[in-house]
Amino acid sequence: MAVAAMLMIQATNALSVPLIEQLGAAGTAWLRLAFGALFFIVIARPPLRRVRRVDVLPLVGLGVATGVMMVAFLSAVDRIPLGTAVAIEFLGPLTVAAIRSHSRRMLVWPVLALAGVILLTEPWHRQVDLVGVGFAALAGTGWGVYILLTQKVGDRFSGVSGLSITIPIAAVVTAFVGVPQVAGHFEWWVLLVAAGLALLSPVIPFGLEMLALRRMTHTAFGTLMALEPAFGVVLGLVVLHQIPSLAQVAGIVLVVLAGAGAQRGGIRNRPTGDPDPAPLEERV
Repeated sequence: MAVAAMLMIQATNALSVPLIEQLGAAGTAWLRLAFGALFFIVIARPPLRRVRRVDVLPLVGLGVATGVMMVAFLSAVDRIPLGTAVAIEFLGPLTVAAIRSHSRRMLVWPVLALAGVILLTEPWHRQVDLVGVGFAALAGTGWGVYILLTQKVGDRFSGVSGLSITIPIAAVVTAFVGVPQVAGHFEWWVLLVAAGLALLSPVIPFGLEMLALRRMTHTAFGTLMALEPAFGVVLGLVVLHQIPSLAQVAGIVLVVLAGAGAQRGGIRNRPTGDPDPAPLEERV
């Protein structure tokens, strides 16, 4: 179930490319988030009565981080290969894991992943799309912030109830850049495609992750999640015909190893009285 969830997420990113060509990255991100928000509101009524004043900033921050991450990542996919974009974005959570471990030895994993990213971008060919790399790095920063705020919000709102608040916020935030793109290139078939993509990610993968985490430890799931950059390369090859070089394959291997290594000792003790364990809500 965990592997299926990750494959669906990367398949959605790959299948979003034609929509990006039609609407632009921001327009595609907004439609996916808007439909995702509708689905989550239907699945779980937002627990607005439980929101305290102290919860407002984390909830809004998480929604903003989600929107920035989605727009930036799709903007990166529009310019650089999917696998490369996922690997660069993956530096965000790796860095967060290393810093929060309070161990200098953990810093080796982001450095190893960075070496993998260098192999992926192959700067010696002088054909690096710096704008695309910058968007992927911004998405990684958003992912890192997302992890920190998800942990805080997860202590108050478990599972779908948290997403039923933060995804609508993300949709509102991205509307400022997404609606102008959609308004200029709108066709009715776009709504059906966007709704289908929203089901593929995040709605169905979220449910699969939730079921998987009932049978796995968070550390085991996090280690398995390190395969996601490799899945990005595979889906980029199959769907978008993006063929990696040997150096890029080696780079992905380094990123996967770094992701798995960063999970060592990564179990977090949940505070007393928090809700039922929520799935790893670290992507859209």
